[in-house]
Amino acid sequence: MKKKTEFLQALLIVALILGLWEGAVRVLRFPPYVLPAPTRIFVTFIQDFSLLLYHSSLTLLEVGLGLGMGVALGVAVALAAFYVRPLGRALTPFLVGSQVIPVFAVAPLFVLWFGFGIWPKAAVAAMIVFFPVAVNFLDGLQAVGPELVEFFQALGTPEPRLLRMVRIPAALPFLFSGLRIGATLALVGATVGEWVGASRGLGYLMIQANARLRLDRVFAAILALSLLGLGLFWAVGALERLLFRRR
Repeated sequence: MKKKTEFLQALLIVALILGLWEGAVRVLRFPPYVLPAPTRIFVTFIQDFSLLLYHSSLTLLEVGLGLGMGVALGVAVALAAFYVRPLGRALTPFLVGSQVIPVFAVAPLFVLWFGFGIWPKAAVAAMIVFFPVAVNFLDGLQAVGPELVEFFQALGTPEPRLLRMVRIPAALPFLFSGLRIGATLALVGATVGEWVGASRGLGYLMIQANARLRLDRVFAAILALSLLGLGLFWAVGALERLLFRRR
């Protein structure tokens, strides 16, 4: 009942914002190339649905590759930092620096190194996913109680088995917290990569529509990105619930 009430409240807020937006556009008579009305954006979304679906599929593929690479690298770095503490302290500036550097600064470099295909966008997405996954997973590994570890060590449990039975299961909630953040931010990385150099994808579609003053199509692409972000966030949450229910 509580979730249903919260959903209705969120729906009411969204409807209120869209209503104010629609009213402002009609009263102030903004031209469509300056600010399109929500109804026009929705109509464009329906009319261009096949086009948006085509470009969304490539963007989603880039995000999937970026997630895979970012999670693998983040988990590996977290494990290395946990077991080799001097290495962890040495890697800290690089972890922070990977997020301080603007994405627009590295995206052209990735295009130069990897070409105009799918890999530069996946690399940008992986760079964004890497930090929250590595930091959260490392926190999860460090959060295991020493009493539990000492108990298993007293039983003669080797460290590889201790990692598999105790440390990783305890760190999984932390990992999924970072993954939920990284999954949505990966869309930002892939889109920025498509802005820099691409021939397909939602970012490319937005650039082309903006050049033609088709702001209704730009907002339709933004709507598609928002729906993809929500879908990824819910998918990671569903996977987490399924995994922990089985545990």
